[in-house]
Amino acid sequence: MLILGTMPSAASLAAGYYYAHPRNAFWPIMSALFGLDLSAGSVGWDRRRELLLSNRVALWDTARACVREGSADASIRDAEPNDIPALLAACPDVRAICLNGRKAEALFRSLVLPRLDETRRAIPRLTLPSTSPARAEPLTAKLEAWRAILSILNT
Repeated sequence: MLILGTMPSAASLAAGYYYAHPRNAFWPIMSALFGLDLSAGSVGWDRRRELLLSNRVALWDTARACVREGSADASIRDAEPNDIPALLAACPDVRAICLNGRKAEALFRSLVLPRLDETRRAIPRLTLPSTSPARAEPLTAKLEAWRAILSILNT
């Protein structure tokens, strides 16, 4: 499974790893789904990445560059796509793409989908609630929605 966000936040860029903002729900959700302690104090980025990959989950972003003031997805402009078609060609075992929030979905539709061949367009996609702290929704609600990835991984 490939989980795509939009662009790393300012906190993630400064820390050098995905979802580094302390209030982002991504790592608590992954911890709950996979029964792992992926909190920042207990596990570094390399170990987090290794644990996700061992559970058949990869992370990337829809955009490789953009103009954005601050970290808000709503302010993303002039986005340039990551080469997701090349990634999918190099990794034919990717069976599903999960989009972390509506902005990731919108960027995927506008930047990536037109560049995919018919085979890759058919990969199932699921848009999930953003794990960003900007999305004011309880962690329990986000976690419940994100549980859908387990059924995808188990098929």
